[in-house]
Amino acid sequence: MVVDPADYRCSLLAIQLADEWVEYVAATGIGGHARNYAQAIGCFCGYVDKVLSSQAQRASLADPGIFDTLVQWELSLPEGYAPGSTRPGLLASSLRVLMSRRDDHPDRVVAPSLARLARGPAFLGSGEKAERDEFTRQEKRAMVRAAWKSAHATRKRLDNGWALAEQGRHPEHGSWTSLPDLLWGLAHEEIAADDFRRFLPASQEWPLELRKFTASSGRVSHPRFTRLQLLRRLVASLYPTTLDLHAFRVLLMDSIGHTSEEVTGFGEAEVEFLPKGVRLTMLKNRAGRLRHRAFRDQNPSDVPGRPDDALGGELTVDWPRREASEVVRRLLDVTARVRAKAPHVTDTLFISAAVRPNYSVGIVIGRWNPDHPRTNFRSWLAAMEVEVKGDPHIGRLRKSVKVEKAIVTEGRIDAAADDHTEETFAGHYAQGTTLRILSGRTISTAQQHWFDKALGRVDGPTVVGTEHIAQGPLEGTGLSAQEAEGIMSGQLDMGVSHCKNPYQSPFSRPGELCPVAPLRCLECRNAWILPSNLPQLLLFEAHLMRLRTLLTPQAFTRLWGQSWVNLHAVLGDRQPEELAQARKHIEASQADLHLPLAAHTEFDA
Repeated sequence: MVVDPADYRCSLLAIQLADEWVEYVAATGIGGHARNYAQAIGCFCGYVDKVLSSQAQRASLADPGIFDTLVQWELSLPEGYAPGSTRPGLLASSLRVLMSRRDDHPDRVVAPSLARLARGPAFLGSGEKAERDEFTRQEKRAMVRAAWKSAHATRKRLDNGWALAEQGRHPEHGSWTSLPDLLWGLAHEEIAADDFRRFLPASQEWPLELRKFTASSGRVSHPRFTRLQLLRRLVASLYPTTLDLHAFRVLLMDSIGHTSEEVTGFGEAEVEFLPKGVRLTMLKNRAGRLRHRAFRDQNPSDVPGRPDDALGGELTVDWPRREASEVVRRLLDVTARVRAKAPHVTDTLFISAAVRPNYSVGIVIGRWNPDHPRTNFRSWLAAMEVEVKGDPHIGRLRKSVKVEKAIVTEGRIDAAADDHTEETFAGHYAQGTTLRILSGRTISTAQQHWFDKALGRVDGPTVVGTEHIAQGPLEGTGLSAQEAEGIMSGQLDMGVSHCKNPYQSPFSRPGELCPVAPLRCLECRNAWILPSNLPQLLLFEAHLMRLRTLLTPQAFTRLWGQSWVNLHAVLGDRQPEELAQARKHIEASQADLHLPLAAHTEFDA
């Protein structure tokens, strides 16, 4: 995107901002993000023309009179975008950056009020940015298969192309319609792109072999562009194209798990092959970090290869094993010749050849550009017949690898976030569908575990019926002989129940006598209730009923709710005859309930 000040009435203001934009882009090398600043300039200058009309010609950053116009422009930006869009905040902040940069220059004047506004708090928020979901495991598996298939096809095509070129000679000595001769001329740089326009006859005069070769790309072009299509096919037979290198990026991201920026950002000097692996030096510009990482090869016996049915069973070793060293070797091999023709590019192995529509420019060999509309990642997926749901963005592959790493490490963030902070993982990578499902399952499993444990835990007394006593002195109940004897003889009678060991109470430290008997016996797993305890239980029920009249429902539930529930569960299992007999004992003053003095005073607090 180009900013032309002549397109605006406020040409002086446009020139000032455009100058800062050009210098800022040159100084920072921000690349594709430069268009954001250009769009902000165009949007603001257009607004100034509209609002100030004929007075726009005098608009300048040195004029404090445009302060209100700038504020109104920022506040009006959300009107042209969907709710929650990030664009308004981005455009406003981009323009503020250029204004602040101009104000920092000692020889350039910016009105103090505008400078304070540029450095002040933003009027607009950053918007809501929707996180991309990862590819499904089926989509990722299909993608990696397609990448291996593409890598092998590329290697085979280049080998055949160079083998055919060795059979040719200069077209002037051979023929301008001979496929080997044309390949020989391009391989040895004896012919240029413009020679195809000058010396190649019309496509109607080509031999059948050359016409089939040109049309094998699957696209039928206009006769006017047939020469250009032939040139592209010839170049693709000798050098890797932009579309070819997508496969190697996919394989590297799958094998080492790093970002697209990192796997495409190391050159031959940053590659060190180890006896069983490879060490790579990768730069992550956004984080400003330079990493040296070693990636070990897998043991072939651990991951046996299997043939690819689509390739006739020829592949038996390379996939689905994730060996970064093998991918890097193949990438070095495929790009060897094209890298030799671009010695100035040393910071990446991703170098490709392309043919421009202009014959005077012709063949261009340089840094890989994966974002061209006709050769981007979406186009590669379509060419390889890989179907994915949602946005076909390469960043989703990075998330897929992170998800697999989180699964392998059993959800440990510190292990999965091995190349960034845990906060980044939690805020960016952990928001995918797969990890959300796994997190939900983990939470459900944990809840079910504790729920089952709570149901299986004995937090109340063990009730012994008359039939158990008739069989013997508590035989088969899990009590030791000494404990059973103490309960049956009454030595361990605590009032409303018997206690198998009052010195192992859950309400006190081991070895200390239980401090809460008999008030909490109905909540204790050490309590054993015999038929002889029924009168005391009925008396304790009367005590709790009295407390219910004194305390608020909330206080009673908090203090005595569990005892009340357990007590009614015990009494509910008794036969009416047993309860009637127990009440007769009470009426005859043959049963007493001894409670501590504190039990008769309750504080509702």
